[in-house]
Parts: sequence; structure tokens; C-alpha cells
Amino acid sequence: MGTRFGQRGMTAIGWLIVLGLVAFFALLVLRLTPVYLEHYKVTSALQSLHEEPFITRKDPSEIMKLLMRRLDIDDVDRVKRDNVKIENQQGKLTIRVTYEVRIPMIANVDAVVSFDDSEEFVAQ
Repeated sequence: MGTRFGQRGMTAIGWLIVLGLVAFFALLVLRLTPVYLEHYKVTSALQSLHEEPFITRKDPSEIMKLLMRRLDIDDVDRVKRDNVKIENQQGKLTIRVTYEVRIPMIANVDAVVSFDDSEEFVAQ
């Protein structure tokens, strides 16, 4: 008599579990990628304000207008004026953008992503 070899490979339930996990992570990536791309646009708009001449001497309303115009051009919809805080103290200008994005995933399960970005500008 020959020796008996065990079966090799995954069962159907094992394959279903693996495929379910792959599908879940694919869904997660597909839903979160646009949010992070939009966040990249927000950080780019904040950093582009460094190229603005005499930014520290401008009114907060002018700075807000400059930033919101950049965000409009980049088609950023999730950042509103209420999410932007501008502080000018002793020649140091700080612009902080804080916002939260809630993305529906499956049924009543949501993914929540919060962002808090700031840039500091020193008077020349």
C-alpha cells in the first residue's frame, strides 16, 4: 500500500474569505482616493501662498479671498470659509485649515477622515 497524501489548497470558504477581504480593501481604496487627492490640492494651495508677495501685510479677508480662489480653481468643494482660521501675531502669519470628511462605505458604516493643515509665514 502507498502512503496517503493530504489534500492541498484552500477550501471554497477560504477563497470566499480572501475574496471578501480583497473586495473590502478595494472598496476602501476607491472611496478614499478622491478624498486624499483633494487634500493634496488643499496643501498645495496653502503652500502656494508662500509665493504671494507681502502676504503677511495683507488683511485676513484678502488672504481668505486668495486661498478660496485657489481652492475654487482646483475644484475643492469640502473646504468652506468656516474651516479656515487666519492669525496674524507679531509679524508671524498662521493659516490653518481644519476639516472632516465623512464617506459612506456600506449600509450605515461610514469612514471619517480628518485633516488639520497649517502654514506659517514670517514677515520679511
